[in-house]
Amino acid sequence: MAVLATKRTGVSLRAWKVDVPGWLRFAAAPTFALMGGISAVSSPGMIICTSAMPWSPINDMALMYLLMAIFHLSPWLTLVSARFPR
Repeated sequence: MAVLATKRTGVSLRAWKVDVPGWLRFAAAPTFALMGGISAVSSPGMIICTSAMPWSPINDMALMYLLMAIFHLSPWLTLVSARFPR
């Protein structure tokens, strides 16, 4: 059993609740944008089952990841709009 050495300030460890699902939603958009960027610049020979045209500048997986990043931007937009009130 691990013992935490903390100062006795009257605040228990139960008061330090971490909102993991609340903060985890911020990880989706950057992760999908990174995956879209990686799949756009890497492995150009992996066009076995693709529906994208050969002249398309972006492959279908990169497009899917970038669209998912756009759809998951709402927590970031909410955070930014809360920082700048009207």
